[in-house]
Amino acid sequence: MSRNGLITGMGMRLTTTSTLSPFEQLGLHMYDILGDGGILKEVVRSGEGPPVPLNASVIMYYSGYLEYSSHPFESTAHLKYPPMMKLGRDVTLAGLELGLLTMKKGEFSRFLFDPQYAYGEMGCPPLIPAAATVLYEVQIVDYLDSGQVDEFISMSPEEQNSVPLATLFEVINTLRSFGNRCFNQSRYGHAKDRYKQAVTLLRNKNEQSELETEKMNVALLPLYLNLSFTELRLESPQKALKYGKKALEIDSANTKALFRCGQAYYELGEYESAQDCLMAAQSKKPLDSNINNLLKKVALAFKDSLDKEKDMCLKMFSKLRSPVQT
Repeated sequence: MSRNGLITGMGMRLTTTSTLSPFEQLGLHMYDILGDGGILKEVVRSGEGPPVPLNASVIMYYSGYLEYSSHPFESTAHLKYPPMMKLGRDVTLAGLELGLLTMKKGEFSRFLFDPQYAYGEMGCPPLIPAAATVLYEVQIVDYLDSGQVDEFISMSPEEQNSVPLATLFEVINTLRSFGNRCFNQSRYGHAKDRYKQAVTLLRNKNEQSELETEKMNVALLPLYLNLSFTELRLESPQKALKYGKKALEIDSANTKALFRCGQAYYELGEYESAQDCLMAAQSKKPLDSNINNLLKKVALAFKDSLDKEKDMCLKMFSKLRSPVQT
């Protein structure tokens, strides 16, 4: 078994003495999910939580096999970060999409797809022969209910404002999860887009009460912090500072916001401002190694900057004192 939980090759419960074909033998251990025999499933490792919803975006490892072949004709098992695939758009195999809708987060299952749920009577030459039954091994890493996001974004501003706040927050959390997934894969531009989209949706909401405003700020704070961190990774310290300050407008004592501002000021060469932010953060978390290490860097850079400024002034004054040659 590979590190992703997928079987490398056809190392499954097959016997060589049976008159049944390999896929027929596998089918004996599977159940029919539709009732027409076209999609058979075996759960190798159970998942948890609700099954994948319609129109979700799924992060999964998968490998597809032809009968009698020990090598997959397609696979994501070798990838460190499998792609996020949207049902109905990126997942185009009918059987795979229907199979995914029966799976839960963390689940690892095998599926046998008859041709009508796979590549049809024509196949997909040269990889897939005509009328081929195919085996897919699938592991769900995670999924996001992007269908709800798509539906919300398609609404008019008036319709969005009529939606309950709880529903808006579900959409925001999904977008933030998308952004976090992209950030963890070092896709910082995509992460930034998701975070900004979430901020825009929150800002477009007409606030009804002081309590609602407070809840909106609670939702905005982590988005501003994430945007600040993302801009730092994108080497845009000025924008990182902007979002860090927005976070401080919501919570002036927020340690992460103070730290992000300190990082941004450091990258901008504004060492005194960086020191002020980091010392404020340190007063709240005196043992935080990230804060303390950056404070040391800032102190050294500040001293070096002052020394260079002092040397420059001395050179200027020495030129002024030099006697004029006649």
